Amino acid sequence: MPARRLTRVMWMALALWLPLAAHAQPREAESAYEGDEPRLLARLHAEPRGAERWRVGVELVPDPGWHLYGRDPGEVGLPPRIEWQLPGAHFGELEWPAPIRFHDASTGIESFGYDRPVLLAADAVVPGGARELAVSVDALVCAHLCLPAHFELAAPLDAAAVPGDRATPRASAAQYLTAIALGWLGGLVLNLMPCVLPVLAIKLTALAALAERSRREQLAHAAAYAAGIALSMLALAAVVVGLRVAGTSVGWGFQLQEPGFLLAICALLVAFAQNLFGAFEIAVDASRLGAIGSHAPGAARSFFDGLLAVALATPCSAPFLGTAVGFAFASPAPVIAAIFLSIGLGLAAPFALAAASPAIARRIPRSGEWMSPLRAALGGALLLTAAWLLWVLGRVSGAAAVAPALVLLLAIAAACWGIGIAQRGGRALSGVAIAALLAAMAAPGIVVIRRAPDARARPEAPAIARARAYSAERVRESLAAGRPVFVYFTADWCLTCKVNERALADRRIEPELERLGFDVYRADWTRRDPAIQRALAALGRAGVPTYAVYTPAAPGHPHLLPELLTADLLLDALREVETAKRDW
Repeated sequence: MPARRLTRVMWMALALWLPLAAHAQPREAESAYEGDEPRLLARLHAEPRGAERWRVGVELVPDPGWHLYGRDPGEVGLPPRIEWQLPGAHFGELEWPAPIRFHDASTGIESFGYDRPVLLAADAVVPGGARELAVSVDALVCAHLCLPAHFELAAPLDAAAVPGDRATPRASAAQYLTAIALGWLGGLVLNLMPCVLPVLAIKLTALAALAERSRREQLAHAAAYAAGIALSMLALAAVVVGLRVAGTSVGWGFQLQEPGFLLAICALLVAFAQNLFGAFEIAVDASRLGAIGSHAPGAARSFFDGLLAVALATPCSAPFLGTAVGFAFASPAPVIAAIFLSIGLGLAAPFALAAASPAIARRIPRSGEWMSPLRAALGGALLLTAAWLLWVLGRVSGAAAVAPALVLLLAIAAACWGIGIAQRGGRALSGVAIAALLAAMAAPGIVVIRRAPDARARPEAPAIARARAYSAERVRESLAAGRPVFVYFTADWCLTCKVNERALADRRIEPELERLGFDVYRADWTRRDPAIQRALAALGRAGVPTYAVYTPAAPGHPHLLPELLTADLLLDALREVETAKRDW
């Protein structure tokens, strides 16, 4: 057995026999670990739920860089043990939130647990009047080594308990509604992000083409577009929930870390661009669109435009969106679905509003010759987007994947022209024939890409020259040495990140960082990185860009900057550190 693994197992065994007692405190207590040792915070919560019914729970909060184990810890680890102590009371089964997966690269060990606050709660029936609930808690907190912790907590159970003594840190209904509203606003603002503008422009052009058609047809296209977005967002929410249940933590834009997804979106963009160039037409039988009340033969195209909008929007973050998505990723499955759906409805709102409002519809110019160069320009924009994603594919899978992907995309473009020739000749190709043709051409490229060496592309020069690669340990070392820290989370597939890096590269930033003694770290999330995912989750964010300023005076409370960054905003945040230096 490797020495590191043996050491960890020995500490786990000690946890069973040598619990360290902490001072008992009502409703809240901290472990006895202080100074350079890890510290685990435990809180006891209790909330009345009716006659003799209570919701009780223990909240465990590990320090950054440390983690607890779940009910099924995996190859190693011990789950927290909670013993309720109240004569005559009946306690229900303890509820365990979905854990995340930890992988130790040096030993190959996989385990499951929590690296952020977790609430272990249960329902209780407590007969009688005012009583005192006591609870004994044993837990194992681990990082490079594992140490045991023991708590003895107590809290009075009084029928007149104040609402603040809540059994769970669950959000209130107002907080849920606020997160849903922020999601809608974030989706609305996404329409102004560079990644979504090509699709929005295409949809507004489509409205111009529909200007002479009936209101029913216009509304059918708007409904199809909104349905494509809504179903895509719900599917994305289902994937997130499924991965979380499986013990895998993901974040906003996680699919852009997968080469197969990048290749599929590139192919879709190339096909849509060929359609805009007039190479072929996308049309369906009007009778098949009755489900959305349509007699418009192109509404299916609007549905697929909605799918494309979601695919291009998810790498982006925007004002309001980061808060809403961070809230969603820390919430139960129904809340994730509700917030994702609200983001989708916000994304669909401009086109739906333009289609539904007669006043706006009247202002849209009628279709004519002016649309031909516009369609060509929009097709070019989609090809540029495909080229950008092809570059991202090279960053994710290595340069060896780019050549076969490019061959595949050229073959798809040729197939689109072939389909157009058949359409203009009056020979209809069935959907099965088209799918078979594309699959036959796609297979060789996919095989080559899957066999491409899994080599990281050479890292780009950071926007801030003095930036080093991020690690939680480096951040802790900098703060322990009394130096403030600036961490920027970025990814090659995040266009908002690339726009913001112009602000980071402003000539005023580097001298100010040096003057104030900052250590700068760049967290590159282009490829999946569990450590960066955990760091984002600890900040309450689910995606990039994220910008955090840490000070030695309050290392656990970083200052988060907006998703849309300017050099002046960053300078103001850095200069605020000067006023806090006296507290270090």
